[in-house]
Amino acid sequence: MHQHLDHNGACFLSLIDGRVKLLTALALLVMVLSAGGWLFPLVTAGLCITVCRMRGVPIKTLLLRFAEPGFIILMIVLLKLFFTGKSPLFTIHLAGLEISGYREGLSEGLAIGSRITGGVAVMATLVVFTPFTELMAALAWLRVPRVFIDITIFAWRYLFLLFDDAKVIYSAQKNRLGYSGYRKGLRSFGTLTGTLVIKAFDSSQSITTAMVQRGYDGTMPMLKQKPFRSVEVAAGCAFLMCMGMLWSI
Repeated sequence: MHQHLDHNGACFLSLIDGRVKLLTALALLVMVLSAGGWLFPLVTAGLCITVCRMRGVPIKTLLLRFAEPGFIILMIVLLKLFFTGKSPLFTIHLAGLEISGYREGLSEGLAIGSRITGGVAVMATLVVFTPFTELMAALAWLRVPRVFIDITIFAWRYLFLLFDDAKVIYSAQKNRLGYSGYRKGLRSFGTLTGTLVIKAFDSSQSITTAMVQRGYDGTMPMLKQKPFRSVEVAAGCAFLMCMGMLWSI
């Protein structure tokens, strides 16, 4: 479990109030999504990735964060390239079919892709420099429904336990050649999934009983907020003003 959490160590960005970081990230996200071209989103993404790298985040971790969005960007660019526009950029003859790529479609696809890249980079940076519980506390301050926050906190906490159980079961199955063939692999995977579902259900009942016996009334102590610090608020506003000037260009 600790390998998922240690990246939030002592750092000046990690020590800033989570509410300030969340509001700054949301404002920056709005700028990225509303940008007219592709320059501002890519500059924002480059800035966020640079900050993460300075923090010591491995390149492999960043690539994993951008893997799924990258696939979505590729699909969007291809769809826009071949189905949007009027000015042919190139033409391919394939199996008697004439497939054309359009300049306008490529431009629109790259613009959308840049916004996705910038948005993912902003949220990844927020997650890197904000502990999960602090982020949930900031969401509670923004009046996000308390039920959603409590469920998210419990799911995050016990997801790692289920992950550890899954590794133990998978290792036991693999040592017994449970994945030596296609059919055996499917059967073993079904057993693994069913076992985890049953274990999660049993754990939820025991956890609920234990927390009620310890006086849990639906209020998480970690969600208590401290007053804002003027220095952090001023720094966040100054940063957004600088980015706003770049956005308006």
